[in-house]
Amino acid sequence: MDSDTCINRPASQTCTSGIAGEAPDSGARPPGAPSGAPLGPPPPSTYRAPFWLPERHLQTLVPALLSRKPRVTYQRVRWATPDHDFIDLDWLARAPAADDAPLVVLFHGLEGSAQSHYSLALLHAIEQRGWHGVVPHFRSCSGEMNLAPRFYHSGDSTEIDWILRTVQALHPRRPLLVAGVSLGGNALLRWLGEQGPQAGMVTAAVSACAPLDLRAGGQALSAGFNLVYTRNFLSTLKRKSLLKLAQFPGLFDRAAMLDARDLYQFDNIVTAPLHGYRDTDDYWSRASAKHVLQTVTVPTLVLNARNDPFIPAASLPSVKDVSAAITLEQPASGGHVGFMSGPLPGRIDWLAERILDFFAAHLHDGLNHRVGHRLDHRVDHSTQTRTDTASPHHG
Repeated sequence: MDSDTCINRPASQTCTSGIAGEAPDSGARPPGAPSGAPLGPPPPSTYRAPFWLPERHLQTLVPALLSRKPRVTYQRVRWATPDHDFIDLDWLARAPAADDAPLVVLFHGLEGSAQSHYSLALLHAIEQRGWHGVVPHFRSCSGEMNLAPRFYHSGDSTEIDWILRTVQALHPRRPLLVAGVSLGGNALLRWLGEQGPQAGMVTAAVSACAPLDLRAGGQALSAGFNLVYTRNFLSTLKRKSLLKLAQFPGLFDRAAMLDARDLYQFDNIVTAPLHGYRDTDDYWSRASAKHVLQTVTVPTLVLNARNDPFIPAASLPSVKDVSAAITLEQPASGGHVGFMSGPLPGRIDWLAERILDFFAAHLHDGLNHRVGHRLDHRVDHSTQTRTDTASPHHG
């Protein structure tokens, strides 16, 4: 859950395939999946919820609403999109002096932003390590309504592709590391699976708390206490939808949108038709990342708490569902983007440090690979020229 909704905002462990803490299924790897990774159990997850947060809703709500959040100073940059719209990116204001320091891109969750608790925790931890970081806002999530007749969605791999390739072109010397949280994690995994080897510009990736089966997640949010979360999301989604209708009268049925009582109804009226899907069923099926996990080739950590109220544990992937590049980590507790730790009042840095530790391990692996590649495949560059373009906005 994102306590900070976007409508009101201004401008070291070896990667092995398996589920941390759970023995993987035996048997051969699925057809088409990369080979070479061991199928034995990886080390168990290090996360344990503190005793004073005994259940999943507290583990979700307290970090989002009541935790002490670090101060992070951003510098906002606006990019024009290929479809004549814009996105806003919040960069760490103090870029590292070294132009080859790692760069972490974080894709936020549903109605999240650079001010969400997990964004602040991760960007603060990135800065402490002397790395660079940026949070690109999905359309409409930076505090100003976007211009095109669209918003954003869980399967928006085209947007992910454009953003990452633009970032890489602006910072060609920096190792590119990418994380996605919740909706952003599903969209990132869609991109990684669809691109396969073409995503090799990314050194490593992490998806945290992503609803990899959107139908299962949508159904979970439509009943019981989970309707509290749904009403929170719908309150900002509906306000933004009214603003979109002011831009594009008749774009969708206003009354039906306002009457929507769950995400299934809202997606049927707004999200699905605006983004090329027939209806909610088509959207939730085609946009789910679970269909493409076997074609991911970038070293990727997929982290989900098994007590996440948004995501039924039965819908989470097992080792037979993923490629050799993916590490599954599924601690018993943590809630949805919670993972609070320590004595009262608690800390929200466990998730950030887990993400960065995974990245750090693969930065070392990637460096060794690049050095070996240069030694084995020497190329005469005497007739080639290259211009390294640095962004004038953020160094």
